[in-house]
Amino acid sequence: MHVFITGGGGFLGHQLCQNLLTRGELTGPSGSPESIDRITLLDAVFPRPIADARVRAVTGDISRRDEVFAAVGTDAATSIFHLASMVSGECEERFDDALRVNLDGGRNVFEAARALPGRPRVVFASSIAGYGGEAMQDPNTDRTKLTPQTTYGMTKVICELLLNDHSRKGHFDGRSARLPTVIIRPGKPNAAASSWASGMFREPLNGDVCRLPVRRDQCHPMTGYRTVIDSLIALHEIPATALADDRAFVLPAHRVTPHLAATVIKEVASARGLTLGPIVEAFDARIQGIVSNWPVAVDGARAVRLGLPPPPPLKEIVEQYLADFGPK
Repeated sequence: MHVFITGGGGFLGHQLCQNLLTRGELTGPSGSPESIDRITLLDAVFPRPIADARVRAVTGDISRRDEVFAAVGTDAATSIFHLASMVSGECEERFDDALRVNLDGGRNVFEAARALPGRPRVVFASSIAGYGGEAMQDPNTDRTKLTPQTTYGMTKVICELLLNDHSRKGHFDGRSARLPTVIIRPGKPNAAASSWASGMFREPLNGDVCRLPVRRDQCHPMTGYRTVIDSLIALHEIPATALADDRAFVLPAHRVTPHLAATVIKEVASARGLTLGPIVEAFDARIQGIVSNWPVAVDGARAVRLGLPPPPPLKEIVEQYLADFGPK
């Protein structure tokens, strides 16, 4: 079968592709496991090429309908993972681009799925940024009203609703994973308003200074990247008969603060003999304002009941990062 991944050049897209190559199969239109014979990645850039004959990397723009349709192709045995998106900080600064990439791009992906023969499975990476404002609860669940207070969150919610309606009409078999903030991303900070969440682990563990733009008592839901990849695949594998009309599932997450992160990395560093870089205050009112409109906790019990995995302890997430991306 064919797997199509938007955002395939990004961190999660790359990790998902590698996992699927190792796994070797997914549930196909037949309802049975089918071998993955090719994976198409679509993204603007590919900083980490994957050397595998089954992988085709297509440089393109999801806001261009013809490019998306050409990359998806016409194979009935196709599954789609839609991960591509402008990030939160960019969306606040570039409203029109956010609509073009996140909304028009999402529509293009969904319409390409609709044009495929049969009823392909589509997994969409949504976000807890869909929660916001006075409707927020502690914790937020799949039944909490979605009133996002960021442009990024708004685009994710609209795509969730589009996916639900396409699924209702039988255009494709869609599922949305409402992601908490994913840690620990390797590399450099990016324009996401949640970039500090990885940075407060990554920079000190690398011996570098972390400049923290939010309060040290700021609570935020976080989960590990391995758990997210496992969850995206698990959500794809669930039979349509087990899903109701609400196809969006918030993933379970830890409630993490910079205080807690500092405590955990000190424990890990002590056990490994690492010298940590410092976490210093670098308060940014713009970043804090965005984060203050996001939830402090989520309840992913509905996803867990479907068989999606809860995250491991926070210390284990740090150990996973060091095992995958730490000094060799």
